[in-house]
Amino acid sequence: MSVSSGPKAGLSADLALSGGPYALLKHRDFGLYLVGRLVAAFGQQMLVVAVGWELYERTHSALVLGFVGLAEMIPMFAFTLPAGHMADNYPRKTIIMCMQAVMVFACLGLAALSELHLNVVLTYIFLFLFGVARTFLWPASSSFMPQLVPREHFSKAVTWNTGTFQLSSVLGPAAGGVLISLTHRASVVYFIAAGCGLLCFVLLWLMRARHEVAVKEKMSGKSLIGGFRFVFANKIIFGTITLDMFAVMLGGATTLLPIYAKDILHAGPSGLGLLQAGLPIGSVTMAAVLAHRPPLQKAGRAMLWAVIVFGLATIGFGVSRWFWLSFALLIVCGAVDNISMVVRHTLVQLLTPDAMRGRVSAVNSLFIGTSNELGGFESGLVAHFFGPIFSVVSGGIGTIVVVIAVALIWPGIRRYGRLDA
Repeated sequence: MSVSSGPKAGLSADLALSGGPYALLKHRDFGLYLVGRLVAAFGQQMLVVAVGWELYERTHSALVLGFVGLAEMIPMFAFTLPAGHMADNYPRKTIIMCMQAVMVFACLGLAALSELHLNVVLTYIFLFLFGVARTFLWPASSSFMPQLVPREHFSKAVTWNTGTFQLSSVLGPAAGGVLISLTHRASVVYFIAAGCGLLCFVLLWLMRARHEVAVKEKMSGKSLIGGFRFVFANKIIFGTITLDMFAVMLGGATTLLPIYAKDILHAGPSGLGLLQAGLPIGSVTMAAVLAHRPPLQKAGRAMLWAVIVFGLATIGFGVSRWFWLSFALLIVCGAVDNISMVVRHTLVQLLTPDAMRGRVSAVNSLFIGTSNELGGFESGLVAHFFGPIFSVVSGGIGTIVVVIAVALIWPGIRRYGRLDA
């Protein structure tokens, strides 16, 4: 299968030659992509706060919160392989737009359930639908972005992309918490999230870049597992994804933030919004630092140390009883997590040929996405039987153990050098 990319219209010579942190913003399509991601993620992060608050307010159950992650994880297992195949064999921009439309529908469904005060079990149906859309969107979006910027500037593009996402994650939870505090209605947040998704759809439609598939490959067992075979054969990619997967799964304290906000830190819905914003505040700060500095010179070591610090900060958050200390530790978690994300996403995309990017991105999204959702379920389950403090602290300890294991099993990771090499 051969895949060709459309011309990068509007990409100036200055962009190709300049390494300045703002040079990429001169490209119209990349700018639209960033704004669309900002708006969509803003709405989605508001939705996360609203779902967590409403479910816990109505049920007071940690297990119910854990099932949120499970409802969004099941579609990843069921549809990741077809999603990767579609991203390599159909126009990626079209896939992204269609999945964005499905997310808008899911937001409206959650709003209707909230307004009518229907059984909370029905919430999981729309969360499942949201998870299906996200499963197809991730590989198409990740494999589409390398077409928007020159290869030598891709690590900077990843930094801008993660920073933009995290900026929306700062604003979204805070806005969601304030709206719930003022209105005591989650449905308001769901409606706004739907509007954000619709605006993102329009911005994507305005983009000129396109992904043209020269020859479509039939869906077969060999085609579907092609991404797994490539990942397993590349030790750097496999080790990096494995590290991030287990670190996120074991360090999934964010699922328990509603419990910490209400029962441990006594901060209420507004405090919950601030806690949800802690991680992205740290990530945005680190993204700004990375954007103004040369690419990482010892990317492998930087990633390993970043995950160790993530585990230590998670342990500190678990035992903290002071709101502002807990908030600060979440900021630290977000800052070091951004380093890991930039390194991982850059390596996955640049070490993969374009014809395989959709399937490899699907595998990456399966590893990382399921670790987020499974981590949420694991945290809720452990908290249900042993309490939230034990759940968070044990997860942080497990994260550090995983870093040591990965460094020993895949020594090439700790020796990996320049990120733009």
